[in-house]
Amino acid sequence: MIYAYEHPQHKRRIDGAEANFSEENISCGDKITVYVKLNGRGIEEMSFEGSGCVISMGSAEMLSGEMAKKTFDEAMGFGKDDLLRIINIDPGPVRMHCATLALRAFRKALFMHEGKAPDLETKEL
Repeated sequence: MIYAYEHPQHKRRIDGAEANFSEENISCGDKITVYVKLNGRGIEEMSFEGSGCVISMGSAEMLSGEMAKKTFDEAMGFGKDDLLRIINIDPGPVRMHCATLALRAFRKALFMHEGKAPDLETKEL
């Protein structure tokens, strides 16, 4: 997690991203914008810009790497438990919103791209 925070590979804007969404954790001030480049099969690339704690920015970096080359259905099926598995920490109930900030923004970007409202699972992240 710390390495992902200190040496991000995906912290940048994607030119030509078909989907993006900005999200803020009002309780701590973490902010993120995710960018998603799509292809006919699904997710070509994901990146982010933002500021925040090690947990929120490290999770965004790790999620960005994980989403590349996933089909749309695989990406939409990726939930909180999957994220916690890849970040390999238990943020606890107080920091869970930090850990899921990028996932929440990513899923909302995909819903907006499809012209749909976010589902309950996404709203509860």
